[in-house]
Amino acid sequence: MGNNKEQTLQLKLQAKKADFEKKADANKKRAYKEGLDAVVQSGVTTKAKQIGEKAPNFVLNNALGESVELNDLLKKGKVILTWYRGGWCPYCNMTLHELQQELPHFKANGASLIALTPELPDKSMSTAQKHDLEFEVLSDIGNKIAKAYGVVFRLTDEVAEMYNQSFGMSSYNGDESNELPLAATYIIEQNGEISYAFLDADYRNRAEPAELTTFLKEN
Repeated sequence: MGNNKEQTLQLKLQAKKADFEKKADANKKRAYKEGLDAVVQSGVTTKAKQIGEKAPNFVLNNALGESVELNDLLKKGKVILTWYRGGWCPYCNMTLHELQQELPHFKANGASLIALTPELPDKSMSTAQKHDLEFEVLSDIGNKIAKAYGVVFRLTDEVAEMYNQSFGMSSYNGDESNELPLAATYIIEQNGEISYAFLDADYRNRAEPAELTTFLKEN
């Protein structure tokens, strides 16, 4: 079953990429490619927290305004920590859905799941409701925690302008920093050490939920 889920997410992401390549105009393709190249050149994936490093603790509010602390969750088991860019991102929505499908397997292997987003709480609530998510979705306003983990990058001016014209990214995030987190995923051990890290400059690539389950089973 795990392999099917793995293929499902991969195929969905690949199909979305192919759809973009087919429908987008040349200018948008160029701008987005240059944007991805800029993320690669920034070196953010190597500056980010890596396997073996200590995961910074944090306290953030969930969509209901309740505070959630990483260290509290680690007392109960391992934590899968993942970032998504926002409810406006189709790749994020596909991934959140697949993570929800895999959630029982995470829990069966002693791990809880937290998703962080720079979106304002009311925006993250609508995303959570839309996908019937049964895990914590926390608002990391201003990417403060993402910065502590080193996974933040700044969009190129051109891509930021396209995002804001298209769906009003700044209104989602409540600022005009034009900064976003990588779609990073970590597994954090109960002692606070990072044991798994998925870091990719391309937001269209994501950690496979079934792979996370396999890692939890084997470690």
